[in-house]
Amino acid sequence: MRNRNGGLTFRSRRAKLSRSIIYEILTWFFAIALAVFVAFVCVWAFGIRTAVIGPSMEPTLYNGQEIIMNRVQYLMSAPKRNDVIVFRPRGDESAHFYVKRVIGLPGETIQIKQGRVYIDNELFLEDVVPVTNDPGIAQEEIVLSVDEYFVMGDNRDNSEDSRSANIGNVNRNMIEGKAWYHLEYGKESAGRIH
Repeated sequence: MRNRNGGLTFRSRRAKLSRSIIYEILTWFFAIALAVFVAFVCVWAFGIRTAVIGPSMEPTLYNGQEIIMNRVQYLMSAPKRNDVIVFRPRGDESAHFYVKRVIGLPGETIQIKQGRVYIDNELFLEDVVPVTNDPGIAQEEIVLSVDEYFVMGDNRDNSEDSRSANIGNVNRNMIEGKAWYHLEYGKESAGRIH
């Protein structure tokens, strides 16, 4: 490009080139920042891994098996019956995570009679009906408040759960999330928890 004196100048071309480079750098910076933010949210929401401690959830989950917890689901909806939840008993931050199945929902009355679970005086029908020899504190009727859940392990006679006085009913604010996905290393098995 010629200037007034007849010589060549590259100033306007340099200015255009500099603006396009700056725009591209800012675009890349924004894309990287967005990717880091999305990764952080995904790890916070779905990437919390913990291990099952003890045989209380057998045969669904085994001692030492790792699970991934979904922390977002219960921000949008309440736990449902038969959900497998992760919680800290009594909200104790120093306690390890407990993994149990939701049996009783807020407002319901739970009682264990002759080894079977009754909800509001009706037999709780389960696909596989585990009978328990230890009703614990549920030998008497337990009335759940508006934000409490009654939880039990699938291996009923080998589970410390809501039947134990030191665990009791699980308050909604103690629930960390839903056990969402299980991992099994060394095996070709991993999948959603039902």
